[in-house]
Amino acid sequence: MRKIGFLLSFCGGAYLSSAFSHRVPGLNNADYLWTIQYNTITELAEKGPCVIVGRCADYILREKADCLRVFIHADMKFRAERIVKVYGEREASPEQRLKDKDKRRAIYHRFYTNMKWGRAQNYDITLNSGTLGIDTCVSIIKRLY
Repeated sequence: MRKIGFLLSFCGGAYLSSAFSHRVPGLNNADYLWTIQYNTITELAEKGPCVIVGRCADYILREKADCLRVFIHADMKFRAERIVKVYGEREASPEQRLKDKDKRRAIYHRFYTNMKWGRAQNYDITLNSGTLGIDTCVSIIKRLY
């Protein structure tokens, strides 16, 4: 059976403060956090089935044969409407917030992986949630496992 991982975010206050209290000399905070994320994602994938969202997991787990790398995307209009509706986004321009966030994700991904974020060649499957709908994307992924 294939594994699929799930890690929404472990960047909570207590975890981060304990993580940064044992810093490795020579690493900046971002590099130290990358090391923690890398080790955590690798350990979770080794323990059993899990879903990991983001955190360059496509790169970290690229050598695992039992891992499905999925990229879910949508056009800006769909994404902007969704963050207002689902997350209560109140900014005047949710589109600009999404563009800024995408830019930061792309820079982070490129820096730590030397790969282009969102490029189809880096994933086993890409799905357009704006066209297919979120529930259909979930169904497709579940059917693959």
